[in-house]
Formats: sequence, C-alpha cells, structure tokens
Amino acid sequence: QVRGLCGTYNWDQQDEFATPAGDVEASVSAFANKYRASGDCPALGPFPFDPCGAYTQRRDSAEAACAVLHGSAFQ
Repeated sequence: QVRGLCGTYNWDQQDEFATPAGDVEASVSAFANKYRASGDCPALGPFPFDPCGAYTQRRDSAEAACAVLHGSAFQ
C-alpha cells in the first residue's frame, strides 16, 4: 500500500491527490502545500501553465530527479 506524493498506485486517478488527512485536493499546488515539511517553507501558488517553459534553467536537474521514477525500482 502506497500513498503520499507518489500516489496510491491503485489505478484510480480520482484519489491521486489524497492528503495526509485523507481528503482529496483538486489542484497540484493545494496538494503539495499539504505536504510542506516546515512552516518556514512558503506556500505554493498556482503553477504556471507551462512549468517547463517557465523554469528552463532547471530542466537538467528535473530530468535527473525524474529519471529515478523511471528506473527499475518503480517498474
């Protein structure tokens, strides 16, 4: 059983944004804000429509981080 930022892996996309409290958020930013580790971290606002275009300087580090999710551990 898996839950949290990686989803539930139960093939039901309706509950992928389930928060630690068990409610389901409708937006990515509201979901991510529920998992903030510290009150010192600023709350996220709505994400830009094209985050890849808005943060081109972070593309290489994002692709490296996401490569882990595409690895054999998550097959």
